[in-house]
Amino acid sequence: MQDLTVALIQSFQFWEDKQSNFEHFERHFKKSLLGHEIDLVLLPEMFNTGFSMNAQAMGESIDGKSVNWLRNWAQELKTTIGASLIIHENGNYYNRFVLVNKDGVQASYNKRHLFRMAHENESFSAGNERVVYSLNGWNLMLQVCYDLRFPVFSRNKTIEGKKEYDVLLYIANWPEKRAYVWKNLIQARAIENQTYCIGVNRVGEDGKSISYSGDSMVVDPWGKIEYQAIPTKEEIKILTLKKSVLAEIERSFPAFLDAD
Repeated sequence: MQDLTVALIQSFQFWEDKQSNFEHFERHFKKSLLGHEIDLVLLPEMFNTGFSMNAQAMGESIDGKSVNWLRNWAQELKTTIGASLIIHENGNYYNRFVLVNKDGVQASYNKRHLFRMAHENESFSAGNERVVYSLNGWNLMLQVCYDLRFPVFSRNKTIEGKKEYDVLLYIANWPEKRAYVWKNLIQARAIENQTYCIGVNRVGEDGKSISYSGDSMVVDPWGKIEYQAIPTKEEIKILTLKKSVLAEIERSFPAFLDAD
């Protein structure tokens, strides 16, 4: 397993305006990512619309314009891009986290826990499968926003003496008024699962006048905060997850072997 280089994009999002979001993220890519060797780029939840419940108008197929846009930029940046968007499939709408490279969608996860306080459960169908994807030898578990509150679903499994995954990924539109919860749960998920935990959140105000402070984070398996974005500001951060950190905690403090 080699080290894994990840780029977090804490960005403003335009409300239900896909073209403006495409152009905005393209500016981020061109300014901060082109020319860098990056294994994984992470965008906030519903990257192309903001956290919209207008599923019928905003949804598209898995081979639609937005996924093709992700694929084209993954090819341009020579990387894999992770983002969620509204997908229409078999009569249902999903808030789907996709990992896309130059060859298309390599993994997808339908958000399991739908945010009923915004009536997400009335507009979308819930997923029911955990998704772990291997990228350059690192096992990544895909999660979306409200999933962060439900530790049983994301609990790392011990399989033949090894952890099921190495990194827990949360992409989100998590409101500023609950930023304290966001920051503490990201850290808790890293500690209890003995993995890296990454949270990527948006900034700005959406079409429902909800404010987002971002607070994007990377926490290591010991619970140490390796990176925390400046609140309320757009920020792109490239950092490297160290295989040696995973190896050290597994050697010196293998609590995962005693997990329920």
